[in-house]
Amino acid sequence: MLHPTRRRLGVLSSTWRFSDIQRRLAPAKGALMGMALLLAAALPPATLERQAAAVEIRGSTYFVKAPFQLSLITYSSNVSQPWPEYYLTIPMPEQAGAALGALEVQQIGGADWQFDFDASRTRAFIGKPRREGRSVPVEASFDEARRQFLIRFPQPPMPGETVTVSLRPVRNPIVADTYLYTVRAFPVGPQPVASPVGVGRVRIYTPDWY
Repeated sequence: MLHPTRRRLGVLSSTWRFSDIQRRLAPAKGALMGMALLLAAALPPATLERQAAAVEIRGSTYFVKAPFQLSLITYSSNVSQPWPEYYLTIPMPEQAGAALGALEVQQIGGADWQFDFDASRTRAFIGKPRREGRSVPVEASFDEARRQFLIRFPQPPMPGETVTVSLRPVRNPIVADTYLYTVRAFPVGPQPVASPVGVGRVRIYTPDWY
């Protein structure tokens, strides 16, 4: 049987040996942490932001950062002008966390509520009007009673991309006015929850010769 004092010395000696191991490992741990920080710094911010996942709450999908900017323009702005194109442009934030699954566009203002749209002529592309990039497939429908478009993207635009959708009225409104359209965006994912993007304005004029 060991003397009590020797047992105590043995415990103390064992404790000191463990401390020595901790001190020896400390530089290695610091080096690993430094390497991790260097790797993170080497990745561009956009790469880190694109990796953020969409928020899912109780089975519903939300953007991490929803699109919040839009532009709505036309280069054919006279009353009754046939087959104009209304270009709706939306930049997707780098931090969106999810691709763009669908857009909802609804007329909420303007003097003419009867002019027709041809949903079958709806198209989309990456980029801006007159600076078109690759085409983006769309599935579009127009509810005449509600004056509402639903535009789905089978190949969704990704965070960081700018997408433009072309809406095609058969003719411009017959009454000059400012026409207002509210826009909502849906993320890709189960039970996507729409986020309001903003309100677009299309000004329709009566030419002097009309």
